[in-house]
Amino acid sequence: MLEWLPSLSQFGVFLAIAAVGFLVLLVSLVFGEIFDHDADGDLGDHGGPGFFSTRVRSVFITAFGGFGAVGTYYGFSILPASSLGFASGVLFAALIYAFARFLYTQQASSDVRLADLVGRPARVVVGIPAGGVGQVRCQIDEQLVDKIARSSDGAALPENTAVVIESVLGETVIVRR
Repeated sequence: MLEWLPSLSQFGVFLAIAAVGFLVLLVSLVFGEIFDHDADGDLGDHGGPGFFSTRVRSVFITAFGGFGAVGTYYGFSILPASSLGFASGVLFAALIYAFARFLYTQQASSDVRLADLVGRPARVVVGIPAGGVGQVRCQIDEQLVDKIARSSDGAALPENTAVVIESVLGETVIVRR
């Protein structure tokens, strides 16, 4: 049944390993994170890709097989070729991991927590009538946030009045001059 096994050269085995790694890499790139569901091995980091993610592992396998094949092509025996493949696999996997972490840290969120609004200066953009609601605009970092607003004392606040946000009630902010 396995009569063909002795005819495999170590060069062919390394190329087959590289091909499998590359195939897994292509599948993970096309189908996204289907294969990474809780198999990341990130050890509780939950802040970006883990070192053992599918893509990092497939790059390791591809580099291991590819550089192992290069080593056998240049006459290395199995152990030095495997060592070359292992070292190259670790190097390329580490490079991909570092690049993925860099990309993850560059992500920004447009989420503004309502608690971040309290104490911030704002400007009335739609006048607040006595006992009624209007609208204020506040800048948080580089993002402008518009919120429905009421004055804390119930007094009218005309458009373009500088105010401070005192508290948040649901989606409405309470402001004072």
